[in-house]
Amino acid sequence: MTAAALFEGVVHGRAAVQRRAIAKAITLLESTRAEHRAQADELLTALLPHTGTAFRLGISGTPGVGKSTFIEALGLHLIGLGHRVAVLAVDPSSSVSGGAILGDKTRMERLSVHEKAYIRPSPSSGTLGGVAEKTREAMLVCEAAGHDLLIVETVGVGQSELAVAGMTDMFVLMQLPHAGDELQAIKKGVMEWADLVLINKADTDPHAATQAQAQIRSSLRLPGQHGRPENARHGALWQPLVLQVSALQGQGVDRFCAAVAQFRALQTANGQLVARRERQALAWMWERIDAGLARAFREHPQVKSLLPRMQADVVAGRVAASTAARTLLLAQATTE
Repeated sequence: MTAAALFEGVVHGRAAVQRRAIAKAITLLESTRAEHRAQADELLTALLPHTGTAFRLGISGTPGVGKSTFIEALGLHLIGLGHRVAVLAVDPSSSVSGGAILGDKTRMERLSVHEKAYIRPSPSSGTLGGVAEKTREAMLVCEAAGHDLLIVETVGVGQSELAVAGMTDMFVLMQLPHAGDELQAIKKGVMEWADLVLINKADTDPHAATQAQAQIRSSLRLPGQHGRPENARHGALWQPLVLQVSALQGQGVDRFCAAVAQFRALQTANGQLVARRERQALAWMWERIDAGLARAFREHPQVKSLLPRMQADVVAGRVAASTAARTLLLAQATTE
């Protein structure tokens, strides 16, 4: 399909046609072929005027915390309130085979078949940060299709997997009641980026859930946790919340939605939502520039010619890795 045909299908297509167009558009964006990239750029440029009105919610947490169960309960609740929901679920790719299970539609059986919902599983394909390389672009497609609530479910989170916080309006971290002692709760890293923390499966051990809630709530109030001027993620009016939920029982979903609505209203009023989007757009541009430069470097004729010998010398210990890197960079620079 041409970029123009995909645009028509995504923006103006009826339900079944639109669903297929969204899928084809995201597949086009994920392609690495040069001719597809040009077509994808044309499509994104056409879609941009139809984006920007949806609220982007990032949800992360360790495997087994119940992300998919919670997202299905949340999605159905939001649809009941009149919203259209899109879920971009990122699965880890195998470091051995390169494959990914992409089983989130199976976990969200009711939500995946609802006409007002769209679920797209994507492999991380080795991209660091718990997200796929083209997650940002897929978000724009879903926004242009009229989905006003976007949920990005990421790969199981670690302290360095913060990319989702840099592409969404609100970052939610899910924890279990028995996630660790109070020292775990105050570790800097992913916790300090959370706009809201959810203690899921609270019904399994209410006492442990309440204790975990108190520990995390206390840690989020420690001096310096949210004082980075370069990010200003929370603004002057928002103190990150810690809530208990039971996704399986559907308990606490309404409280969570109320907290999200409050966060959105406050961040819109104090200008932080617009400022965050502007920072994210520039970060996205530089991320693609870095990726493009790395790809161009690897494909440079002089670099490709020298690379096997440099790699062999580094492996054999004849040349330091830093020296080999400078040699290759110089080879590219002197032939430009």
